[in-house]
Amino acid sequence: MDPAELKAEFGDKIVFWGGGADTQNTLPYGTPDDVRERMDIFKPDGGFVFTQVHNLQSDIPFENVKAMVNAVKEFGRYE
Repeated sequence: MDPAELKAEFGDKIVFWGGGADTQNTLPYGTPDDVRERMDIFKPDGGFVFTQVHNLQSDIPFENVKAMVNAVKEFGRYE
């Protein structure tokens, strides 16, 4: 499922819980910018609770884990 399409269609009706960063593709194979993308997509106008749905595996580059943590720190509050 495409995160941007989901947010556009359902973002004002439901809360997205989990899926902070895709552990099968984005975290192990993406860039730090790819990791931040979920926050950019899901945060606007509320309705997003960041959480990982799976354990982090050993094939994930440290830079991507760091990008995920930094994105949560940067975007992690609604004011």
